[in-house]
This record gives sequence, structure tokens and C-alpha cells, in this order.
Amino acid sequence: MKLLLFLLCFCCILGYAQKYSKDEKQLLSQTVKLDSLIQNNDSGVLDLFEDDVSFGHSNGWIQNYSDFKRDFGSKKVIYDKIEQIEISELKKDKNICSLRRKIKVSGTYISQKFEMILALLEIWKKEKSVWKLWSRQSVEIKP
Repeated sequence: MKLLLFLLCFCCILGYAQKYSKDEKQLLSQTVKLDSLIQNNDSGVLDLFEDDVSFGHSNGWIQNYSDFKRDFGSKKVIYDKIEQIEISELKKDKNICSLRRKIKVSGTYISQKFEMILALLEIWKKEKSVWKLWSRQSVEIKP
């Protein structure tokens, strides 16, 4: 009986560890880096974007690379915290990955405090063995 329980636990742990491929783990690592760089207002975040990146924000605001770079540098939005709370879908086809996830964010937008949960759809493209964000759409999830 103990052996059966041990094998069951081992299989569950092994199955969990095998949930994502090496490539997918590399992508998920990039999302952690993305959130961290944005939260710390680090311009290194720009290196994670494709040149033709597109952002659709929950408030209807649309940005391309130049818009993001300008607005990020102006510190119009300052994030106190970005916390990933769920990955609901990860689909990969060759060098393109579609990722649905939820994040909880808090910060300041032009001296106004905010806190919200966002559902994100991100499209990542792998070039020269590096995942870069190609497109991101966010929607606020109301309580």
C-alpha cells in the first residue's frame, strides 16, 4: 500500500514537472522578466519586444513600440506590483506562442492610484532562440 502511494505521488510530481517543454519554460521565464522589468521601470524591457510590437490596454489605449518607449520613459504609469495569478492557456506552433494569463497590478497613473486584475493575451515570437513579445491585449476583470 505504501509503495502504491509512493508511486502515485512520484507520478504526480513527474507529471507536473513535465507540464511544459523546455521551449515553453523559456517563454514563461521571459514573462516573469517582462513583469519584473515593467514593475521596476527598467528600460531593458524594450529588449523583450519585437520592433513591430502592438499593445492594446484595458482602457482602450493602443500603443506601438515608439509609443510604449515614450510613455514608459515619461513614467506616466508607475507599477508598485505586478503579480501573475494564473496561466490559463499556452499554445505553441513553430516559432509563435499564444499565452493567456491573469495578473494583479497596482500602481499610479498620473498621480491616481489603481489596483486591478487583468486578463492578458500575449503573442510571442521566437527569433534566434530568444522569445520576444509581438502583441499584447489586456482586459480588466471586474470583481
